[in-house]
Amino acid sequence: MKPIRTLLAGAAALALGPGYAAAQDLEFEIGEEPFSWDSLEAFRSAHDFSGESIDITGPWTGRDAELVESVIAYFEEATGASVNYSGSDSFEQDIVISTEANSAPNIAVFPQPGLLEDLAQRGAVTPLDPETAEWIAQTYAAGESWVDLASFEGPDGNENLYAFPYKIDVKSLVWYVPEQFEEAGYEVPETYEALQELTQQIADDGVTPWCLGLGAGAGTGWPATDWVEDMVLREAPPEVYDQWVTNEIPFDDERVVAAIDAYGWFLQDGFVNGGREAAATTDFRDAPSGLFSFPPECYMLKQATFIPTFFPEGTEIGVDADFFYFPAPESGDLGQPVLGAGTMFAITVDSEAARGFIEFLKTPLAHEIWAAQGGLLTPHKEINPEVFPSDSQRELNDILLDATTFRFDGSDLMPGEIGAGAFWTQMVEFTTGSQDAQATAAAIEERWSGLGQ
Repeated sequence: MKPIRTLLAGAAALALGPGYAAAQDLEFEIGEEPFSWDSLEAFRSAHDFSGESIDITGPWTGRDAELVESVIAYFEEATGASVNYSGSDSFEQDIVISTEANSAPNIAVFPQPGLLEDLAQRGAVTPLDPETAEWIAQTYAAGESWVDLASFEGPDGNENLYAFPYKIDVKSLVWYVPEQFEEAGYEVPETYEALQELTQQIADDGVTPWCLGLGAGAGTGWPATDWVEDMVLREAPPEVYDQWVTNEIPFDDERVVAAIDAYGWFLQDGFVNGGREAAATTDFRDAPSGLFSFPPECYMLKQATFIPTFFPEGTEIGVDADFFYFPAPESGDLGQPVLGAGTMFAITVDSEAARGFIEFLKTPLAHEIWAAQGGLLTPHKEINPEVFPSDSQRELNDILLDATTFRFDGSDLMPGEIGAGAFWTQMVEFTTGSQDAQATAAAIEERWSGLGQ
């Protein structure tokens, strides 16, 4: 006798129609709770690509490649199409070469908006339908932010949506050890002002509030740029952030200088593990170790969703370590800005099946399949939160859903010589105390002004 779940899966497959193959080929059986199978059924009823094939290229390799392929499988089952996904660690170089050689895939998954914009302006990317922009604005939390992120001027000078954002990383996070907080009597702050008060309280107790490490080999300095980007979003409206990352306002604009100074407030004597000089040379992968020493060397670490990779083996998030949203000021009217990064699906060789795949990404299920296996956050407001494998994953996703503004990592939006050059190196100089905020911003602006000369 077949298990009940297998019978349910088979019945659901028959109900959904001949586009579906055997459910055992899929990561989760059709009909299995708590997934949004109705969204897949509605998609299937409107799309039949039997006998068609599309190629997708992206930056995901290893386990991430397996996860995206597990999502793609449902598109194949629903439509009858065949999809070939290939991942590459050198995606950015590969996609440029393939577009220039007229051998691009149907869909490319871009990890950086700057490269996508460049190819869109060259006419190497197909604009998405205006209805998709409307859908994102309505269905994604902080939807207009996502539309703006993926909208660029094409070769004809008209602005269009060129990509579908999917799989998002959050950077506006502070990590801590709940047991250490509880023993010391510290409470998680809910406002920026309360975070400053907690920082001062910890220092007054004779211990160190912050773990910090800027070391990253040739990329040394980038963790400090994340601090500044979050500060810009907390010191000024998001429009200022947008003008800053494109140099519409100079890097040494007073509002940007104020944001660098705001980061500097957290570098005061006694606030950073080992002091400012040590912070500039400590590898970012080693910085979390201070949270887990006994007694703790430091109590808080500002870092993105990926950082638990460098926590001690066996660390359970939500128990041994936890996080909170890097809060916005209570004063002012800036809402809850979130800094992050992510990937975007764009059509590089147009076809009906390629456009159908973009439509598939609108279904809650296309997000739920990956989210249920861990490692995917999404601003899609219609997914079932029960799919997340842990409360911590659900709470991380809630930060995205609660965001009033989302902005992409600023250094990734800037020209490489700035975002991956002068910005990194000058923030090291500022962190060590070698120069003040005004001199730091002026040095970066001078470099930016000199580009192309």
